Amino acid sequence: MKAAQLTVPSIIRDIMSRDCYRVKARTSILELAQGLTHHRLPGVPVVDDLDRLIGFISEQDILGKLLDSAYHCGQHAHVGDLMRNEVLSVSPSDSITDLAQRMNGQRPKVYPVVEQGRLLGLVTRRDVLSALLIMQSGC
Repeated sequence: MKAAQLTVPSIIRDIMSRDCYRVKARTSILELAQGLTHHRLPGVPVVDDLDRLIGFISEQDILGKLLDSAYHCGQHAHVGDLMRNEVLSVSPSDSITDLAQRMNGQRPKVYPVVEQGRLLGLVTRRDVLSALLIMQSGC
């Protein structure tokens, strides 16, 4: 009986999460923080009503605002108030090893996967590490 062969991933499409957590600009920071902790993500893409990527927001972006709200019981801001509009993203056909090189160092830990402006999914540093391990096992 032959063992099933492991498919070695080579492009982002092979490893990305398709049904990924995302938020809208009108999402409250409190709701975002709950979503980030629930999904165990350091940051998420911000999309419009047509699922087009319009920004990115991370734990770091909201930490100070939540801390301030905790001290002063203030109103919570919305994602659109704090998100970054300049977003580093990847294409589903990009090479995993190219992305691994980009992620080496202080680059983001999460990249939105975008095609023609629309969000298709997410790829994390952990996804890339797992793929590299599979690639190494084929050597």
